[in-house]
Amino acid sequence: MSEPLVVILPHRLGKDEAVRRIKDGLGRAKTEFAWLLALEEEVWTGDRLSFRAAALGQRATGFIDVYDGAVRLEVTLPWLLARFAHAVQRVIGAKGQLMLEKK
Repeated sequence: MSEPLVVILPHRLGKDEAVRRIKDGLGRAKTEFAWLLALEEEVWTGDRLSFRAAALGQRATGFIDVYDGAVRLEVTLPWLLARFAHAVQRVIGAKGQLMLEKK
């Protein structure tokens, strides 16, 4: 396994609204990216989501912690997916920031 990929997304939504948007976003991602990504397990414990996902025949595990002013994603990628970590980090950062913008 490689080092975990960490993305921190600041927000001004408050914890409850951030959790709601993350849950909505995960629901959309399951359909929009079903051809590429499968969320095999999602477990919310308080403000922490633990998950297991598969992409390109590889499995990754991680968690999302939701705080009052930020969301922290940490995912451990297998070697094949780790090769794309920089691009993945950019995409997650951009899409996540859009999802957490105050509207």
